[in-house]
Amino acid sequence: MTPTITPRLRTLVLLLLAVTGALFAGAAPASAHAALTGSDPAQGVVVDRAPTQISLTFSEQVAMGDNSLRVLDPKGKAVQSGGPVNVSGTTYAVRLHAGLADGTYTVAYQVVSADSHPVAGAYTFSIGAPSRTVVSSDAGAGAGGGVVGGLYSFGRYLSYAGFIVLVGGAAFVLACWRQGAGVRALQRLVVGGWLTLTAATLGLLLLRGSYTSSGKLGDVFDLDLLGQVLQTKTGAALVSRLLLLAAAALFVAVLFGAYARREEEVEEEADEDAAAERRDLGFGLAIGGIVVAAGLAASWAMAEHASTGLQPGIAMPVDIVHLLAVACWFGGLTALLVALYRAPADTPLGTDAVRRFSRLAFGSVLALVATGVYQSWRQLGSWSAFTDTRYGQLLLVKLGLVAVMVGLAWISRRWTGRLAERGTAEAEAGSEAAADVPSAEAQEQAPLAAAERADVPEQASRSAAVPTGAVAAGPVGASAGVAGSADDDPDRAAQLARQRVAVETARRKRVRDADPNRSGLRRSVLAEAAVAVVLLAVTTALTQTEPGRTEQEARAATAPAASSPADTSGALTLDMPFDTGGTNGKGLVRIDLDPARVGANEMHLYVQRPDGRPYDIPEVKVALTLKAKKIGPLPVAPEHITTGHWAASGVQVPMAGDWEVAVTVRTSDIDQVTVSKNAQIG
Repeated sequence: MTPTITPRLRTLVLLLLAVTGALFAGAAPASAHAALTGSDPAQGVVVDRAPTQISLTFSEQVAMGDNSLRVLDPKGKAVQSGGPVNVSGTTYAVRLHAGLADGTYTVAYQVVSADSHPVAGAYTFSIGAPSRTVVSSDAGAGAGGGVVGGLYSFGRYLSYAGFIVLVGGAAFVLACWRQGAGVRALQRLVVGGWLTLTAATLGLLLLRGSYTSSGKLGDVFDLDLLGQVLQTKTGAALVSRLLLLAAAALFVAVLFGAYARREEEVEEEADEDAAAERRDLGFGLAIGGIVVAAGLAASWAMAEHASTGLQPGIAMPVDIVHLLAVACWFGGLTALLVALYRAPADTPLGTDAVRRFSRLAFGSVLALVATGVYQSWRQLGSWSAFTDTRYGQLLLVKLGLVAVMVGLAWISRRWTGRLAERGTAEAEAGSEAAADVPSAEAQEQAPLAAAERADVPEQASRSAAVPTGAVAAGPVGASAGVAGSADDDPDRAAQLARQRVAVETARRKRVRDADPNRSGLRRSVLAEAAVAVVLLAVTTALTQTEPGRTEQEARAATAPAASSPADTSGALTLDMPFDTGGTNGKGLVRIDLDPARVGANEMHLYVQRPDGRPYDIPEVKVALTLKAKKIGPLPVAPEHITTGHWAASGVQVPMAGDWEVAVTVRTSDIDQVTVSKNAQIG
């Protein structure tokens, strides 16, 4: 719940908007949630001769298994030889069998990006001429989908919900309402959050192997897959979360055990020593709780979007603060809702506790705004990504829901203010009435006398309907003074006292529930919680969605270099892995052609080893061929500039079209290979 807008707050909001604009205006490239940015052969092309290998280039490094990259012939038979290898940076290749027949081949890939999400897909190319194929277009769509994918997504939602309720509920008790430590409903809420998070984490650990590989429900209990998961970054994060949950269990036990007892002792005895012990214990719980909560939040940050891409050293702490702020706001809101509806009449939720939560929620909202601005810039990178990418569209929905929650919180704060005013008025009236009471003893006994008087008509009617002896034996007769006095029977006196307490408690509960201000607060907080449930679902979807920045980079990487002779924009870059078969025969050749249009162009050629270091080779030659017009090959003889760098100026492109750029690489006297790639030039 948020306070009203003050001039200082308005200035802060304007400053944050200005920073947001500056961030989006100067966004730099980054990547997260890997996307396929290139392939050789390219999608849909028809090559004259069978390639010796297939290579894929991603926007970031990915994790691959033996079957992560498959090449299937028109009959669906695998034709790759061995597993994929990293040939250079983010480029991965797999060798093919020799003597492949003409026809359409399907390349299916299934990898795991650095932010823990599976990335799968498939495309086709043809040798000689296209043909029919029995391979379906979703050959690479096993990972991350189906029943296992749905269960994994649900498990992620439950894990977030459990974390929020556990951390936020504990924060509400320690920071806002210490008496709540002894309220059974709040205890069940926080313990339920711990159980939910623990069960969801175990489920995610079991589902992870199938989720990133086969997608089959039967593989959930495959111990080999589980062993592979434990060796990954995500597996380590889930195991760390389980260990931290053991520490969280100890924290919850102390909070609702020793701390709750200290609170009751302070309330009943007003003992200064007990109060000091409670303060020390509360301080220790606060420090330990912050450490455990931050560790749990880090188990997400260390394995997901924040751990890769732009500025991970900043992004991970920001993500931890963001998750903690969400937990304090949403989880505290849930605890407040439970307290409003389920708190016992003898332990009422006071306006001071609601006010303290209002301040806690306000601080959480400020933290969410600051961290959310940074995360949005990091994951989107441009204003256009808000509307052009699915991540941006989901983020807009999330921002809209947050705005609705803030509006509802403002309404809740108004109800809180009215409750506080009513409480102050009642306290003043009570002070004035206390001055007219003759003695404290008479004031203490007045409610009991009123309760006895209220019982007399009912008891009298009952005594008229039954024999005197029966009345004397019952508790009602005892309270009416029939057939003996309660003072002569301690059991009857205790029973009467319990009845009186129950009557008074029920009366106080009716009075409390009839307060329109408290009812209004309940409704507004309930509406906030309902919006929070939907908002959490949108947030879970965001964590599994490719960031807008990466999606736009992938589109740019796979877009044609030019579409018409009138288009004179930009240089053309082609990456072609090679393998001459000899010693040190692997590497990557990169060609930059500027401005990639009809007429004179500048060509730069770079050769790199698989680890990315410049590589000097004995000879490199380039030839350009426009097969559609039977032009070429046009030879280009680049001059050696420096280690791994050749250049040629005045390279003439006579006509626009789909040109084949062929590079012949010689790494020794006998080891030589020619690699090629098609590109739209002009």
